[in-house]
Amino acid sequence: MNDTIDQPTKKTFQAFVPVLAIVLIAGNLRSPITAVGPVLGEVSKALSLTNLQASLLISIPLFVFAFLSVVVSRLCEKYRIKPIVFFALFILMVGLCLRITGTVYFLFLGSFLIGLGICVGNVIMPGYIKNVFPDKIGVMTGLYSVSMNLMAALASGFSVVIGKYTGYGWKGSMGVWIILSFLALCIWLFEKSAKKRTTVKKSAQPSSKNSLFRSSQAWNISLFMGIQSLVYYCVISWIPAVLLDYGLPKESGGWVLSVMQLAMLPVTFFGPIVASRLSNQRPLIVGMTICMVVSIVLLVFFQATYIYLAAVLLGMSSGLAFSLSMLFFSIRTKNSENAIKISGMAQSIGYLLAAFGPPVFGKLHDFDSSWNFSFYFLLLTLVALFYFGWQAAGNKYVENY
Repeated sequence: MNDTIDQPTKKTFQAFVPVLAIVLIAGNLRSPITAVGPVLGEVSKALSLTNLQASLLISIPLFVFAFLSVVVSRLCEKYRIKPIVFFALFILMVGLCLRITGTVYFLFLGSFLIGLGICVGNVIMPGYIKNVFPDKIGVMTGLYSVSMNLMAALASGFSVVIGKYTGYGWKGSMGVWIILSFLALCIWLFEKSAKKRTTVKKSAQPSSKNSLFRSSQAWNISLFMGIQSLVYYCVISWIPAVLLDYGLPKESGGWVLSVMQLAMLPVTFFGPIVASRLSNQRPLIVGMTICMVVSIVLLVFFQATYIYLAAVLLGMSSGLAFSLSMLFFSIRTKNSENAIKISGMAQSIGYLLAAFGPPVFGKLHDFDSSWNFSFYFLLLTLVALFYFGWQAAGNKYVENY
């Protein structure tokens, strides 16, 4: 009798594990980074960091993404996904622990390990979704995207509150995410669909180490991924300082970022579902670009007058751009092997661009105290974003060469 009860229960649990794994792993892919910004001043003061050292706490993970994403995608060709993700989550947890020990050396070492752990998740999860949920790519990509952005919003919005509530200040704010990484690690132990490699079948096309770098569609997707990341990190990094110069109180910067990230949530979920049902996604690229341009124009000409409208438009458009980037990895490839390869290539190029975006945005402010030059820079990048997005949204697969 117990066996007849236990078997359906086990099957139900095992079917739910991949979904829960996607939610928990996605929740770990931005929150350890977005939790830093609100307490960066506190960390700098406690450890006597220079401005350059403090900025590295956010830049180090981005550079890790840039230089190791392709390496991670190549590892997936040789090794099974389950141990790779397991060690990635373990490394992430170790990095989170080291980051709050209170020494500068371990602060930066922890940041590097956090970047390495997140890098693996960034690259592998789109291919994992394509392999495990081939008929539900839109829904699962939406769930993946919304989980990532929801936890990122919570991390930035409640970082200071968590530090006060735990009584550990910045260590509590940044250390609480150890719990989430531990939960993801525990759930991953029960994952059975990842025992095989993510590749369902090898592509019939000959492949070489740099094959996708010769594909024009792969470059379209990669540059679209990179430019939308650049815009996102420029805004996340600098909007509090911009609003302060616009005359708003210091607290307003945090609220505006929260509104922006919350506005991303419905779009990141429903966007991939709608996009996956279209023969091409060009109408969404047009709508996304218009919303981004309007939001930047509002900031340039009206400054803080319509700031929350600008934040909502920017959040919705950024959320759609991000979810389309993730979706392109799956729907523009014929198998999960290439999905992981294009994920590695696009995120390597993308985060390298993103890492240089905020310094350029800030440097332009040195020449123009109104921030207009900085926003003109974003408007210029949106022209490129539209072009590469239009190309990537065409119904054309990434091919090996």
